Amino acid sequence: MLKVYRCWICGETYLGEEPPTDCPFCGADKEFLKPGEEYVEPDIELTPRSKENLERALELEVSNASFYFCAYRNADGPRTQGMFKRLAKVESEHAEAICKFLKIDLPKISKDSKECSETVMDNVKEAHGRESRAIDHYRQFAEEAVEPRLKEFFEALVEIESDHLELHQNEM
Repeated sequence: MLKVYRCWICGETYLGEEPPTDCPFCGADKEFLKPGEEYVEPDIELTPRSKENLERALELEVSNASFYFCAYRNADGPRTQGMFKRLAKVESEHAEAICKFLKIDLPKISKDSKECSETVMDNVKEAHGRESRAIDHYRQFAEEAVEPRLKEFFEALVEIESDHLELHQNEM
């Protein structure tokens, strides 16, 4: 029987008999896919520090999404093209989720950015560095968050970005 699941991290809806292993939109672990009727939009009062951290996270995710769209265009085969395209969409989803906390519209994410290399290996190395920096920031942001839902959000991003590092390791 088809059921409705909502991701607690990105808010996207998944239809299926069982939830998938990871959210197909943002990459969050299965534990964050809840029955649709349990989902609640994030509507919390942010401390100034949390607002600042979310704004910094948004900049990171928008930049990373643009980078991945560029890397996708310069990839040399279906495997790396698929990887970079999916990562671009995941980072875009993270940016959209951050905007829900900030109660703002999603800024434009460039799909024709030139901020990547023409070689796949250079882009894999750059991606690795970007994900490592994001993990460091999100760990710090999770520690600084006093809002439980925001702390959970940043901790989930650390897990998701760590999965991306593993993916890059396989390409190196």
